[in-house]
Amino acid sequence: MTYQETLAWMFVQLPMYQQKGASAFNAKLDNIHSLANYLGHPERKFKSIHVAGTNGKGSSSHMLASILQEAGYKTGLYTSPHLKDFRERIRVNGKLVPKSFVTDFVKDNKVYLDAHKLSFFEMTVGMAFKYFELEKVDIAIVEVGLGGRLDSTNIITPEVSLITNIGYDHVEMLGDTIAKIAYEKAGIIKPGVPVVVSELQEETAVVFSEVAIERGSKIVFASEVVPGKYKTSLLGGYQARNVKGVVAVINELKGFQVHESHIIQGLENVSINTGLLGRWQILEAQPLIVCDTAHNTEGLTIVLDQIKKQEVTDLHLVIGFVKEKNLEQIFPLFPKNAHYYFCRPNIPRGLDEISLQERAEAYGLMGDAYGSVLEAFNAAKSAANKSDFIFVGGSTFVVAEIV
Repeated sequence: MTYQETLAWMFVQLPMYQQKGASAFNAKLDNIHSLANYLGHPERKFKSIHVAGTNGKGSSSHMLASILQEAGYKTGLYTSPHLKDFRERIRVNGKLVPKSFVTDFVKDNKVYLDAHKLSFFEMTVGMAFKYFELEKVDIAIVEVGLGGRLDSTNIITPEVSLITNIGYDHVEMLGDTIAKIAYEKAGIIKPGVPVVVSELQEETAVVFSEVAIERGSKIVFASEVVPGKYKTSLLGGYQARNVKGVVAVINELKGFQVHESHIIQGLENVSINTGLLGRWQILEAQPLIVCDTAHNTEGLTIVLDQIKKQEVTDLHLVIGFVKEKNLEQIFPLFPKNAHYYFCRPNIPRGLDEISLQERAEAYGLMGDAYGSVLEAFNAAKSAANKSDFIFVGGSTFVVAEIV
């Protein structure tokens, strides 16, 4: 198969949460353990840092990778989902995994993958871990896909674990209370492995502390121990809490020579070193156009607070969501004094733009519906003056269509 044919086979034949939703969530680790065994346990051949959380885990993973690259280490980075290219999920020193490796991995293992009906995510994790082994990375930053305890990445024994933030997301799979969700995230805490928590939340601190004590793991609440002197090139005031967690992880990482200068340079060069997209990303300056992949209550609260700080004439918001999103929690966060451009992300789970418009109007959010993200985006650009502000978001898949 060609590269495109290989991707089509992976996306269509095997279930992927981003496309199919909860029906693709396989709450067991049996398959990934079996695949790891079949591949010769690549996850045991490199050191790692494991990153979980509701918000901030992607930005934090990229910051960690950037710092370790600045320190001269060959650094793997596994994240999800991707925005434009599947290969964004698997990088070494910021470079995308080659197309040839993706096609060869599927070709060489297709009989096994077919026979065991592995999920898209399980297959991709196995691919990433095998690539990191073959590339002989010094360390890999591994971002949890969904949850933690039962996530396919949770077969590694990292040097340090990081939990960024806990909020209501994927409640149909992770639980309907903050404590339940925190327990699922705490599943990445390994016996004797230090865990850093970026944000001190009273309700989750108890859960994390109990699990850490039970497993004999040191726990560090970064907001309590890391000074606020560090800055990052990633825009958005909300990155400050992620930075503290990242610095605390580096402080707990043993056996690696990372100096203060590496931390400072790594935080300054995140996008350059790793290719990160979609985190308060400025697309144009006049009018100011920003996109952000925040898509749940906690993440959108932070981003919308950032929008309120902008000194602009008018706000134009291009938004779209997936069908299962709890809009009743999200819509009250959005400003009523904005022009809305409702659209449907081009995936099967995308919420119809007319339904979105009707539900938004019930909360005083007024605007027009458009058949595609690009159509909505172009309408906003046509309507905006140079002193206005355009925001694009609501879903990773909306952002993916315009970056």
